[in-house]
Amino acid sequence: QLQLVQSGGGLVQPGGSLRLACAASGPGFDLYDIAWFRQAPGKEREGVACISHTDDSTYYLDSVKGRFAISRDNTKNPVYLQMNSLKPDDTAVYYCAAKFRLFGQCVLSEEYNFWGQGTQVTVSS
Repeated sequence: QLQLVQSGGGLVQPGGSLRLACAASGPGFDLYDIAWFRQAPGKEREGVACISHTDDSTYYLDSVKGRFAISRDNTKNPVYLQMNSLKPDDTAVYYCAAKFRLFGQCVLSEEYNFWGQGTQVTVSS
């Protein structure tokens, strides 16, 4: 059983920055891809970014490319989501998630096994 604990988030003005963190604990956590998802009121959940445990390759939702960055250090824990140039449309509850994988790279459209508790990000003036 993997546990994910999120931190960060809050209220920021348009154009500002925030950093989210996702700390994993449990056996074999380094064999999991980590992704960030978000869900805005009245909208479906969407995958924002993911990082592969195999080679640290990353993948991003088109609307956040160049503004968001997912990363982790050599210990692979925690995983960060640095969010820059934030827009009101980025307002949502953000969740980190983990998916066990032996080979290959992360995919946002796949089902993820474990989820963090969620954290609110509000971009407003």
